[in-house]
Amino acid sequence: MPLLKRRSKRVFVLGLDCASPELIFDQFRADLPTFSRLAAGGTWGRLESSIPCITVPAWTSMLSSHDPGTLGVYGFRNRADHSYNAMTTADNNAVTVKRVWDYLGDAGKRSLVVGVPQTYPPRPLNGDMISCFLTPGLESNFAYPALLRQEVLQRSPDYLFDVREFRTNDKARLHQTLLDMTDRQFRMVEHLMTTRDWDFAMYVNIGVDRVHHGFWRYHDPQHRLHEPGSPFANAIHDYYVLMDDWAKRLIEIAGDDALVLLVSDHGVKRMDGGICVNEWLWRNGWLALKTPPQEGVITPLEKLDVDWARTKAWASGGYYGRVFLNVQGREPQGVVSQAAYEATREELAAALASIPGADGEPLDTQVFKPEQIYAEVNGVAPDLMAYFGNLHWRAVGSLGHGRHYTLENDTGPDDANHAQHGMFILYDPSARGAGQVEGHQLMDIAPTLLQRMGVKVPREMQGKIIK
Repeated sequence: MPLLKRRSKRVFVLGLDCASPELIFDQFRADLPTFSRLAAGGTWGRLESSIPCITVPAWTSMLSSHDPGTLGVYGFRNRADHSYNAMTTADNNAVTVKRVWDYLGDAGKRSLVVGVPQTYPPRPLNGDMISCFLTPGLESNFAYPALLRQEVLQRSPDYLFDVREFRTNDKARLHQTLLDMTDRQFRMVEHLMTTRDWDFAMYVNIGVDRVHHGFWRYHDPQHRLHEPGSPFANAIHDYYVLMDDWAKRLIEIAGDDALVLLVSDHGVKRMDGGICVNEWLWRNGWLALKTPPQEGVITPLEKLDVDWARTKAWASGGYYGRVFLNVQGREPQGVVSQAAYEATREELAAALASIPGADGEPLDTQVFKPEQIYAEVNGVAPDLMAYFGNLHWRAVGSLGHGRHYTLENDTGPDDANHAQHGMFILYDPSARGAGQVEGHQLMDIAPTLLQRMGVKVPREMQGKIIK
Protein backbone atom coordinates (compact mmCIF):
# COMPACT_ATOMS: atom_id res chain seq x y z
CA MET A 1 0.00 0.00 0.00
CA PRO A 2 1.40 3.47 -0.84
CA LEU A 3 2.79 5.35 2.17
CA LEU A 4 0.27 8.22 1.92
CA LYS A 5 -2.65 5.79 2.26
CA ARG A 6 -1.46 4.19 5.45
CA ARG A 7 -3.63 4.85 8.48
CA SER A 8 -2.07 7.76 10.33
CA LYS A 9 -1.04 7.61 13.94
CA ARG A 10 -3.05 8.57 16.98
CA VAL A 11 -1.20 11.39 18.73
CA PHE A 12 -1.27 12.40 22.39
CA VAL A 13 0.33 15.69 23.47
CA LEU A 14 0.92 16.55 27.11
CA GLY A 15 1.88 20.20 27.46
CA LEU A 16 3.54 21.32 30.68
CA ASP A 17 3.56 25.10 30.84
CA CYS A 18 7.02 26.33 31.92
CA ALA A 19 8.50 22.82 32.32
CA SER A 20 12.27 22.99 32.66
CA PRO A 21 14.69 20.96 30.55
CA GLU A 22 17.23 21.14 33.39
CA LEU A 23 14.81 19.57 35.85
CA ILE A 24 13.36 16.91 33.54
CA PHE A 25 16.56 15.85 31.78
CA ASP A 26 19.00 16.27 34.66
CA GLN A 27 18.03 17.13 38.23
CA PHE A 28 14.83 15.09 38.56
CA ARG A 29 15.45 12.53 35.82
CA ALA A 30 15.93 9.54 38.11
CA ASP A 31 12.56 10.21 39.72
CA LEU A 32 10.64 10.56 36.46
CA PRO A 33 10.46 7.02 35.03
CA THR A 34 7.79 7.77 32.40
CA PHE A 35 9.56 10.81 30.98
CA SER A 36 12.89 8.99 31.09
CA ARG A 37 11.46 6.01 29.22
CA LEU A 38 10.03 8.26 26.52
CA ALA A 39 13.35 10.06 26.14
CA ALA A 40 15.33 6.81 26.04
CA GLY A 41 13.34 5.64 23.02
CA GLY A 42 12.57 8.97 21.43
CA THR A 43 13.89 12.29 20.22
CA TRP A 44 14.37 14.92 22.90
CA GLY A 45 16.05 18.15 23.82
CA ARG A 46 15.68 21.79 24.61
CA LEU A 47 13.10 23.74 22.65
CA GLU A 48 13.71 27.42 22.00
CA SER A 49 10.69 29.51 22.89
CA SER A 50 9.23 32.51 21.14
CA ILE A 51 10.29 36.06 21.90
CA PRO A 52 8.67 36.84 24.27
CA CYS A 53 8.96 33.52 26.09
CA ILE A 54 5.59 33.76 27.83
CA THR A 55 2.51 31.54 27.78
CA VAL A 56 0.62 33.94 25.51
CA PRO A 57 1.70 33.94 22.69
CA ALA A 58 4.10 30.95 22.93
CA TRP A 59 1.53 28.11 22.77
CA THR A 60 -0.25 29.65 19.78
CA SER A 61 3.10 30.22 18.07
CA MET A 62 3.89 26.54 18.67
CA LEU A 63 0.57 25.21 17.39
CA SER A 64 0.23 27.53 14.38
CA SER A 65 3.93 27.69 13.45
CA HIS A 66 3.77 31.49 13.21
CA ASP A 67 5.92 33.87 15.25
CA PRO A 68 4.36 36.44 17.62
CA GLY A 69 4.88 39.30 15.16
CA THR A 70 2.97 37.44 12.47
CA LEU A 71 0.27 36.65 15.03
CA GLY A 72 0.24 40.28 16.20
CA VAL A 73 0.22 39.08 19.84
CA TYR A 74 2.99 40.25 22.17
CA GLY A 75 1.60 39.22 25.56
CA PHE A 76 -1.56 38.68 27.57
CA ARG A 77 -2.54 42.32 27.04
CA ASN A 78 -1.78 44.26 23.89
CA ARG A 79 -2.30 47.81 22.70
CA ALA A 80 -5.59 47.95 20.81
CA ASP A 81 -4.49 50.97 18.75
CA HIS A 82 -1.98 53.81 18.95
CA SER A 83 -3.85 55.67 21.67
CA TYR A 84 -2.32 55.62 25.13
CA ASN A 85 -4.77 53.59 27.18
CA ALA A 86 -6.76 51.23 24.92
CA MET A 87 -5.75 47.65 25.67
CA THR A 88 -7.11 44.25 24.66
CA THR A 89 -6.76 40.79 26.22
CA ALA A 90 -5.28 38.23 23.86
CA ASP A 91 -7.83 35.46 24.21
CA ASN A 92 -9.01 33.13 21.42
CA ASN A 93 -10.60 36.08 19.62
CA ALA A 94 -7.12 37.47 19.01
CA VAL A 95 -6.03 34.32 17.14
CA THR A 96 -6.65 34.74 13.41
CA VAL A 97 -4.63 31.76 12.14
CA LYS A 98 -5.29 28.03 12.10
CA ARG A 99 -3.80 25.76 14.73
CA VAL A 100 -3.04 22.05 14.54
CA TRP A 101 -6.58 20.89 15.32
CA ASP A 102 -8.03 23.15 12.62
CA TYR A 103 -5.85 21.54 9.95
CA LEU A 104 -6.66 18.08 11.31
CA GLY A 105 -10.37 18.87 11.23
CA ASP A 106 -10.08 19.88 7.58
CA ALA A 107 -8.56 16.44 6.97
CA GLY A 108 -11.47 14.70 8.72
CA LYS A 109 -9.59 13.92 11.93
CA ARG A 110 -11.10 14.42 15.38
CA SER A 111 -9.36 16.33 18.16
CA LEU A 112 -9.71 16.51 21.92
CA VAL A 113 -8.30 19.79 23.26
CA VAL A 114 -8.21 20.68 26.97
CA GLY A 115 -6.56 23.64 28.68
CA VAL A 116 -4.52 24.86 25.72
CA PRO A 117 -3.77 28.58 26.28
CA GLN A 118 -5.69 31.02 24.10
CA THR A 119 -8.67 28.70 23.55
CA TYR A 120 -11.16 30.78 25.54
CA PRO A 121 -13.77 31.42 24.32
CA PRO A 122 -13.81 28.06 22.48
CA ARG A 123 -14.54 27.87 18.77
CA PRO A 124 -16.11 25.02 16.82
CA LEU A 125 -13.78 22.19 15.88
CA ASN A 126 -14.11 18.62 14.70
CA GLY A 127 -14.03 17.22 18.20
CA ASP A 128 -14.26 18.42 21.80
CA MET A 129 -12.68 21.35 23.64
CA ILE A 130 -12.49 22.64 27.21
CA SER A 131 -10.93 26.08 27.33
CA CYS A 132 -7.91 27.37 29.20
CA PHE A 133 -6.74 29.40 32.21
CA LEU A 134 -8.11 32.58 30.58
CA THR A 135 -11.63 31.26 31.25
CA PRO A 136 -13.35 33.64 33.71
CA GLY A 137 -15.26 30.89 35.51
CA LEU A 138 -17.71 28.01 35.39
CA GLU A 139 -20.57 30.36 34.51
CA SER A 140 -18.96 31.09 31.13
CA ASN A 141 -19.26 29.14 27.88
CA PHE A 142 -16.03 27.19 28.27
CA ALA A 143 -16.70 24.09 26.19
CA TYR A 144 -17.43 22.92 22.66
CA PRO A 145 -19.81 21.41 21.86
CA ALA A 146 -22.12 23.23 24.27
CA LEU A 147 -23.38 19.97 25.79
CA LEU A 148 -19.85 19.20 26.98
CA ARG A 149 -20.14 22.07 29.46
CA GLN A 150 -22.97 20.30 31.27
CA GLU A 151 -20.98 17.08 31.35
CA VAL A 152 -18.01 18.86 32.93
CA LEU A 153 -20.22 20.51 35.54
CA GLN A 154 -21.92 17.24 36.39
CA ARG A 155 -18.68 15.29 36.77
CA SER A 156 -16.68 18.09 38.37
CA PRO A 157 -18.90 20.89 39.73
CA ASP A 158 -15.85 22.56 41.28
CA TYR A 159 -13.61 22.24 38.18
CA LEU A 160 -10.75 24.77 38.19
CA PHE A 161 -9.20 26.40 35.12
CA ASP A 162 -6.30 27.97 37.02
CA VAL A 163 -4.90 28.71 40.44
CA ARG A 164 -6.30 32.17 41.01
CA GLU A 165 -4.05 34.62 42.87
CA PHE A 166 -1.00 32.38 42.71
CA ARG A 167 1.14 35.38 43.71
CA THR A 168 0.48 35.06 47.42
CA ASN A 169 2.26 34.56 50.73
CA ASP A 170 -0.33 31.97 51.78
CA LYS A 171 1.72 29.09 50.43
CA ALA A 172 -0.32 26.37 52.15
CA ARG A 173 -3.53 27.54 50.45
CA LEU A 174 -1.72 27.95 47.14
CA HIS A 175 -0.27 24.44 47.32
CA GLN A 176 -3.61 22.82 48.15
CA THR A 177 -5.45 24.73 45.42
CA LEU A 178 -2.76 23.73 42.95
CA LEU A 179 -3.19 20.05 43.82
CA ASP A 180 -6.99 20.34 43.65
CA MET A 181 -6.87 21.97 40.21
CA THR A 182 -4.42 19.37 38.97
CA ASP A 183 -6.49 16.43 40.12
CA ARG A 184 -9.74 17.79 38.65
CA GLN A 185 -8.20 18.64 35.30
CA PHE A 186 -6.33 15.36 34.83
CA ARG A 187 -9.37 13.31 35.84
CA MET A 188 -11.46 15.20 33.30
CA VAL A 189 -8.88 14.56 30.58
CA GLU A 190 -8.77 10.90 31.58
CA HIS A 191 -12.56 10.70 31.29
CA LEU A 192 -12.64 12.40 27.88
CA MET A 193 -9.79 10.36 26.44
CA THR A 194 -11.69 7.24 27.49
CA THR A 195 -15.16 8.24 26.28
CA ARG A 196 -14.45 10.25 23.12
CA ASP A 197 -13.42 9.22 19.65
CA TRP A 198 -10.20 11.09 18.85
CA ASP A 199 -7.19 11.04 16.57
CA PHE A 200 -5.38 13.90 18.32
CA ALA A 201 -5.59 14.67 22.04
CA MET A 202 -3.82 17.58 23.72
CA TYR A 203 -3.91 18.78 27.30
CA VAL A 204 -1.83 21.65 28.70
CA ASN A 205 -1.22 21.73 32.43
CA ILE A 206 -0.72 25.27 33.76
CA GLY A 207 0.23 23.97 37.20
CA VAL A 208 3.95 23.56 36.48
CA ASP A 209 4.13 27.29 35.77
CA ARG A 210 2.23 28.11 38.96
CA VAL A 211 4.35 25.86 41.17
CA HIS A 212 7.49 27.54 39.82
CA HIS A 213 6.24 31.07 40.47
CA GLY A 214 4.96 30.17 43.91
CA PHE A 215 7.67 27.86 45.28
CA TRP A 216 10.98 28.41 43.44
CA ARG A 217 12.62 30.04 46.48
CA TYR A 218 12.28 26.78 48.41
CA HIS A 219 13.76 24.73 45.58
CA ASP A 220 16.72 26.86 44.47
CA PRO A 221 19.58 27.47 46.93
CA GLN A 222 20.72 30.40 44.76
CA HIS A 223 17.44 32.25 45.21
CA ARG A 224 17.92 35.31 47.44
CA LEU A 225 14.84 34.28 49.48
CA HIS A 226 15.82 30.61 49.81
CA GLU A 227 14.58 28.98 53.03
CA PRO A 228 16.48 25.78 53.80
CA GLY A 229 14.37 23.12 55.46
CA SER A 230 11.08 24.65 54.41
CA PRO A 231 8.05 22.32 54.42
CA PHE A 232 7.74 23.31 50.74
CA ALA A 233 11.31 22.30 49.89
CA ASN A 234 10.09 19.44 47.69
CA ALA A 235 6.94 21.08 46.31
CA ILE A 236 8.37 21.48 42.81
CA HIS A 237 10.05 18.06 42.76
CA ASP A 238 6.90 16.32 43.93
CA TYR A 239 4.78 18.15 41.36
CA TYR A 240 7.03 16.92 38.53
CA VAL A 241 6.69 13.38 39.91
CA LEU A 242 2.92 13.85 39.86
CA MET A 243 3.13 14.92 36.21
CA ASP A 244 5.13 11.79 35.43
CA ASP A 245 2.53 9.59 37.16
CA TRP A 246 -0.36 11.17 35.27
CA ALA A 247 1.52 10.96 31.99
CA LYS A 248 1.83 7.20 32.46
CA ARG A 249 -1.94 6.87 33.04
CA LEU A 250 -2.90 8.92 30.01
CA ILE A 251 -0.37 7.25 27.71
CA GLU A 252 -1.87 3.87 28.65
CA ILE A 253 -5.28 5.18 27.57
CA ALA A 254 -3.83 6.53 24.32
CA GLY A 255 -2.58 3.04 23.45
CA ASP A 256 0.67 1.28 22.74
CA ASP A 257 0.83 2.54 19.16
CA ALA A 258 0.18 6.23 19.92
CA LEU A 259 2.80 8.84 19.18
CA VAL A 260 3.46 10.85 22.36
CA LEU A 261 4.76 14.39 22.63
CA LEU A 262 5.73 15.96 25.94
CA VAL A 263 6.41 19.67 25.46
CA SER A 264 6.74 22.99 27.25
CA ASP A 265 6.40 26.52 25.93
CA HIS A 266 9.36 27.99 27.85
CA GLY A 267 11.58 27.23 30.82
CA VAL A 268 12.14 28.77 34.24
CA LYS A 269 14.73 30.92 36.03
CA ARG A 270 14.96 32.33 39.51
CA MET A 271 13.87 35.95 39.76
CA ASP A 272 16.43 38.28 41.32
CA GLY A 273 14.27 41.41 41.24
CA GLY A 274 12.52 43.88 39.00
CA ILE A 275 13.69 46.80 36.90
CA CYS A 276 11.23 49.68 37.41
CA VAL A 277 11.32 50.64 33.79
CA ASN A 278 8.84 53.53 33.89
CA GLU A 279 10.54 54.90 37.02
CA TRP A 280 13.84 54.72 35.14
CA LEU A 281 12.34 56.38 32.06
CA TRP A 282 10.95 59.17 34.25
CA ARG A 283 14.20 59.72 36.14
CA ASN A 284 16.16 59.83 32.89
CA GLY A 285 13.97 62.29 31.04
CA TRP A 286 12.13 59.96 28.67
CA LEU A 287 8.81 60.01 30.52
CA ALA A 288 7.22 63.24 31.77
CA LEU A 289 4.65 63.42 34.59
CA LYS A 290 2.57 66.45 35.51
CA THR A 291 2.75 65.37 39.17
CA PRO A 292 5.75 63.34 40.38
CA PRO A 293 4.99 59.94 41.90
CA GLN A 294 4.86 59.80 45.68
CA GLU A 295 7.79 57.77 46.92
CA GLY A 296 6.64 54.69 48.78
CA VAL A 297 3.20 54.77 47.19
CA ILE A 298 3.40 52.20 44.40
CA THR A 299 1.23 53.48 41.56
CA PRO A 300 0.54 52.04 38.10
CA LEU A 301 1.42 54.37 35.24
CA GLU A 302 -2.23 54.34 34.14
CA LYS A 303 -3.20 56.12 37.37
CA LEU A 304 -0.63 58.90 37.00
CA ASP A 305 -1.06 62.13 35.05
CA VAL A 306 1.35 61.66 32.15
CA ASP A 307 2.45 64.77 30.29
CA TRP A 308 2.26 63.20 26.86
CA ALA A 309 3.29 66.41 25.09
CA ARG A 310 6.74 66.08 26.75
CA THR A 311 7.01 62.27 26.89
CA LYS A 312 9.31 60.42 24.49
CA ALA A 313 8.80 56.88 25.79
CA TRP A 314 6.83 54.74 28.26
CA ALA A 315 6.69 51.05 29.07
CA SER A 316 4.59 48.09 30.18
CA GLY A 317 5.80 45.70 32.87
CA GLY A 318 5.75 41.92 32.95
CA TYR A 319 8.21 39.07 32.65
CA TYR A 320 9.81 41.12 29.89
CA GLY A 321 9.74 44.84 29.17
CA ARG A 322 7.73 46.43 26.36
CA VAL A 323 8.82 49.96 25.54
CA PHE A 324 6.92 52.35 23.27
CA LEU A 325 8.08 55.56 21.66
CA ASN A 326 5.69 58.51 21.44
CA VAL A 327 5.92 59.14 17.71
CA GLN A 328 4.60 62.15 15.79
CA GLY A 329 1.82 61.19 13.42
CA ARG A 330 1.36 57.82 15.12
CA GLU A 331 0.46 58.56 18.74
CA PRO A 332 -2.06 61.37 19.50
CA GLN A 333 0.54 63.66 21.12
CA GLY A 334 3.68 62.22 19.59
CA VAL A 335 6.92 64.13 20.14
CA VAL A 336 9.53 61.90 18.44
CA SER A 337 9.69 62.89 14.77
CA GLN A 338 9.63 60.24 12.08
CA ALA A 339 13.04 61.46 10.95
CA ALA A 340 14.50 61.01 14.44
CA TYR A 341 12.71 57.74 15.17
CA GLU A 342 15.50 55.27 14.45
CA ALA A 343 18.25 57.31 16.11
CA THR A 344 16.04 57.79 19.17
CA ARG A 345 15.25 54.09 19.30
CA GLU A 346 18.94 53.20 19.07
CA GLU A 347 19.76 55.61 21.88
CA LEU A 348 17.02 54.20 24.09
CA ALA A 349 17.95 50.59 23.34
CA ALA A 350 21.55 51.21 24.38
CA ALA A 351 20.42 53.00 27.53
CA LEU A 352 18.06 50.18 28.52
CA ALA A 353 20.80 47.61 27.99
CA SER A 354 23.09 49.52 30.35
CA ILE A 355 20.67 49.76 33.31
CA PRO A 356 22.59 48.30 36.29
CA GLY A 357 21.39 45.95 38.99
CA ALA A 358 20.76 46.67 42.67
CA ASP A 359 24.47 47.03 43.50
CA GLY A 360 25.42 48.88 40.33
CA GLU A 361 26.54 45.67 38.68
CA PRO A 362 26.05 45.28 34.91
CA LEU A 363 23.10 43.14 33.87
CA ASP A 364 23.13 40.91 30.83
CA THR A 365 20.12 42.68 29.31
CA GLN A 366 18.98 41.88 25.78
CA VAL A 367 16.99 44.43 23.78
CA PHE A 368 15.11 43.44 20.62
CA LYS A 369 13.56 45.32 17.71
CA PRO A 370 10.44 43.53 16.46
CA GLU A 371 11.25 43.79 12.76
CA GLN A 372 14.60 42.08 13.36
CA ILE A 373 13.16 38.99 15.03
CA TYR A 374 9.80 38.45 13.28
CA ALA A 375 8.85 37.52 9.73
CA GLU A 376 6.07 40.14 9.92
CA VAL A 377 5.08 42.78 12.45
CA ASN A 378 1.31 42.93 12.83
CA GLY A 379 -0.89 44.65 15.37
CA VAL A 380 0.57 47.36 17.60
CA ALA A 381 4.02 46.04 18.46
CA PRO A 382 6.39 47.49 21.07
CA ASP A 383 9.16 49.61 19.61
CA LEU A 384 11.63 47.77 21.85
CA MET A 385 11.44 44.57 23.90
CA ALA A 386 13.80 43.99 26.82
CA TYR A 387 14.92 40.87 28.67
CA PHE A 388 16.39 42.48 31.79
CA GLY A 389 19.31 40.60 33.29
CA ASN A 390 18.81 37.85 30.70
CA LEU A 391 15.41 37.18 32.33
CA HIS A 392 16.62 37.05 35.93
CA TRP A 393 14.93 40.44 36.36
CA ARG A 394 11.35 41.21 35.38
CA ALA A 395 10.04 44.54 34.13
CA VAL A 396 8.01 46.52 36.68
CA GLY A 397 5.67 49.13 35.20
CA SER A 398 4.61 50.98 38.35
CA LEU A 399 6.24 54.06 39.88
CA GLY A 400 6.88 55.27 43.42
CA HIS A 401 9.70 52.84 44.20
CA GLY A 402 12.21 55.64 44.79
CA ARG A 403 14.83 53.96 42.59
CA HIS A 404 15.13 52.13 39.28
CA TYR A 405 14.88 48.63 40.77
CA THR A 406 12.81 46.75 43.31
CA LEU A 407 13.20 43.46 45.15
CA GLU A 408 9.44 43.21 45.63
CA ASN A 409 7.16 42.39 42.73
CA ASP A 410 4.42 44.98 42.29
CA THR A 411 1.82 42.33 41.39
CA GLY A 412 2.49 40.06 44.39
CA PRO A 413 5.13 37.55 45.51
CA ASP A 414 6.73 35.79 42.54
CA ASP A 415 9.85 33.64 42.79
CA ALA A 416 10.55 32.87 39.15
CA ASN A 417 10.82 34.31 35.68
CA HIS A 418 10.78 32.44 32.40
CA ALA A 419 13.73 31.03 30.49
CA GLN A 420 14.17 31.12 26.72
CA HIS A 421 14.33 27.33 26.37
CA GLY A 422 11.62 24.84 27.22
CA MET A 423 11.81 21.15 26.38
CA PHE A 424 10.30 18.39 24.29
CA ILE A 425 10.27 14.60 24.09
CA LEU A 426 8.84 13.05 20.92
CA TYR A 427 8.23 9.31 21.24
CA ASP A 428 7.09 7.16 18.34
CA PRO A 429 6.68 3.50 19.32
CA SER A 430 7.06 2.43 15.69
CA ALA A 431 10.34 4.20 15.00
CA ARG A 432 13.64 4.60 16.80
CA GLY A 433 14.18 8.14 18.02
CA ALA A 434 17.22 10.31 17.33
CA GLY A 435 18.09 10.75 21.00
CA GLN A 436 19.15 14.15 22.20
CA VAL A 437 19.00 16.90 19.58
CA GLU A 438 19.58 20.64 19.63
CA GLY A 439 18.51 23.55 17.49
CA HIS A 440 14.72 23.17 17.49
CA GLN A 441 12.30 26.03 18.03
CA LEU A 442 8.72 25.69 19.20
CA MET A 443 7.33 26.57 15.75
CA ASP A 444 8.74 23.19 14.65
CA ILE A 445 6.05 21.38 16.67
CA ALA A 446 3.01 22.07 14.45
CA PRO A 447 4.52 20.87 11.14
CA THR A 448 5.97 17.83 12.92
CA LEU A 449 2.56 16.84 14.30
CA LEU A 450 0.82 17.32 10.96
CA GLN A 451 3.48 15.35 9.09
CA ARG A 452 3.30 12.48 11.60
CA MET A 453 -0.50 12.40 11.19
CA GLY A 454 -0.35 12.27 7.39
CA VAL A 455 -1.61 15.82 6.82
CA LYS A 456 0.09 18.13 4.35
CA VAL A 457 2.15 20.84 6.02
CA PRO A 458 1.03 24.31 4.87
CA ARG A 459 3.74 26.30 3.11
CA GLU A 460 3.13 29.34 5.30
CA MET A 461 4.25 27.53 8.44
CA GLN A 462 7.56 28.93 9.66
CA GLY A 463 8.85 25.86 11.49
CA LYS A 464 10.67 22.78 10.24
CA ILE A 465 9.79 19.13 10.77
CA ILE A 466 11.60 17.35 13.60
CA LYS A 467 13.10 14.28 11.95
